[in-house]
Amino acid sequence: MSENPFSNLETEDIDMTVTLSLDDGTELECDVLAIFPANGQMYIALLPLEQEDGDEDDVYLYRYSEDADGTPILDNIESDEEYDIVADAFDELLDSAEYDELFSDLDE
Repeated sequence: MSENPFSNLETEDIDMTVTLSLDDGTELECDVLAIFPANGQMYIALLPLEQEDGDEDDVYLYRYSEDADGTPILDNIESDEEYDIVADAFDELLDSAEYDELFSDLDE
């Protein structure tokens, strides 16, 4: 994997997109779903804008950090154990968001 898979970071209002440069030279445009902590490290969840049939719910998880200039840096998650921890934290984040959305809808 390249040193920094963020080849482009655009911010429009609240929405952020990232163009990942993959190992095979292709580029993949993704929505940033969340940047969240897990096990003392920050991670990012990305959802490809265009997905092939059968890949409709693929979410990419990476380690997330920033260099001294604030440029985002993504790194691969190296072990199955780390991936499981991050996936569980992301699932909890989704569950919490759905819970919050459910109760905010009831308040309206």
